[in-house]
Amino acid sequence: MRFLLALIGLAAVVVAVLLSLGLLTLKTTPGSLPSISVNGGAAPSVDANLATVTIGTENKTVEVPTVTTTEKTITVPTVKMQKPGEAGNSTAAQ
Repeated sequence: MRFLLALIGLAAVVVAVLLSLGLLTLKTTPGSLPSISVNGGAAPSVDANLATVTIGTENKTVEVPTVTTTEKTITVPTVKMQKPGEAGNSTAAQ
């Protein structure tokens, strides 16, 4: 696979060198698109029956739950860290 890619790359380089030295010329002629004529025809027709949508508001009575909170003192885990060299570090070298 690598050999094939290297061969294609080498061929491209050879063609580029031949073109730049004038040893290879490519003659091209400008092209044109064919002319097309479209006559007649009609767009398709569609009959659609749509629903009527009304947007508004109204007042209703609904049951809403109430939530209460209380404060309690509990024990929570804590993590403390002292970086080396900070004040209060007992393992600092003296």
